Amino acid sequence: MGSPITFSGFNSIDFNVVLNAIMQQESAPLQALQDKQNELQATDSTYGQLATKLDALRTASGDLSDSTTLNTYAATSSDSTALTVSASASAIAGRYEVQVNELARAQVTVSNTFAPDTNTTIVATGGSLTIGTEQVTLTGPVTLQQLAAAINADTNSPASASIIATQPGQYRLVLTSKNTGQANAFTITNQLTAGTIAFADADNNGVSGDTASDNAVNATDASALINNIAVTSTSNTLDSAIPGVTLTLQQKDPTKTVVVTVARDDDNLADRVDAFVASFNDLVKFADQQATASNNGTVGAIGRDTVLRGLRSSLRDGLLGAHGTATYTRLAEIGLGFTRTGELTLDRSKLTEALNADPAAVQSLFADATTGAFGSINSLLDDYTAAGGFLPDARTRLSDELSRVGRQIDDMSARLAIRRAALQQEFTAADEAMTQLNSQKSSLANFSNDLIQANF
Repeated sequence: MGSPITFSGFNSIDFNVVLNAIMQQESAPLQALQDKQNELQATDSTYGQLATKLDALRTASGDLSDSTTLNTYAATSSDSTALTVSASASAIAGRYEVQVNELARAQVTVSNTFAPDTNTTIVATGGSLTIGTEQVTLTGPVTLQQLAAAINADTNSPASASIIATQPGQYRLVLTSKNTGQANAFTITNQLTAGTIAFADADNNGVSGDTASDNAVNATDASALINNIAVTSTSNTLDSAIPGVTLTLQQKDPTKTVVVTVARDDDNLADRVDAFVASFNDLVKFADQQATASNNGTVGAIGRDTVLRGLRSSLRDGLLGAHGTATYTRLAEIGLGFTRTGELTLDRSKLTEALNADPAAVQSLFADATTGAFGSINSLLDDYTAAGGFLPDARTRLSDELSRVGRQIDDMSARLAIRRAALQQEFTAADEAMTQLNSQKSSLANFSNDLIQANF
């Protein structure tokens, strides 16, 4: 408990110093609890860092455990100005010759009359415009801008409206199909009241847009030859002409042949393995740092924790173990191995060689439904991270201990507050008593002096 507190004399006692010294001594158990609380909080924070790293590793291993997406394909175009390509996991390796004969276009029809401004001159007092089968009805006088807004407000209209100035003081209404292709062409029936906006009607049948010369741009379908097979589409995006490949037509040129090549994308798989390697090595670095911190006595370090040590050992065993049911049964056979310091490395050239020699065996090694390496790693990580797993359980125990220590701190703080108040009251009373004694001492001294002066 330390040395006992002694008083220095009646006239020179600082009760605040005495009180603080007593409370400092009696608060030692509270300080120990607060230190314990800080240590638990630091450990929980470290566990949080571990959880983040395990989530990253789980994501990386998940990208290698699905056999349906493991082998990806890349598609290339010999002329990306004519068409661009992309491939999905369902693509089939091959070579395709493509000619773009026509692009899909949206119909554009421009009024052949104009207004002198967009927002002042009334261009119709009422009536309607029927665009395709959708009738846009006006409820009163409108300017050109208001007419365009009424068309755009009708979500069922097959065309959107805009305004262009073809020259100063000449503003025309433009109707553009919302979708490309001949199936999305539209006609216009003008029933505007006192309307000054009209559209071309070359065949004089009361309907605009049904004749090629009525339109600024006529609706067309995309047309291409793929390995001499004719393909048409209402869109410039062809997603079913080549299995697993999407073609986006960019430029019409029937005289040009564009070569599309679809091949297995080994770089994509290697990149995903590299991502796993990076996540694993990040975890190894973290474990090493925690071991050093534990040896140095750093608060919150978990280098000696059984969860972290068991995880690292289990992951290494899992990666070194036998997997798959084909030619390759060890990850080292396809270029994935350990250094002497416990880090993973990938020999990309060795992985490429294995893929060229037996891609199905690599797929079995990685993602066999029952014996695949990365499915096994996923299960192991789930044991540590899923609800009820080792890491959540450890953090739950920490949380319970933090709650217990927190209650002890609250209880002890309350008792110390009561103790301080009691001491304060005692010292106040003592101070008042001393003041009284000092006052009486002074009176007696004065009385004695008076007697001496009176020759008693």
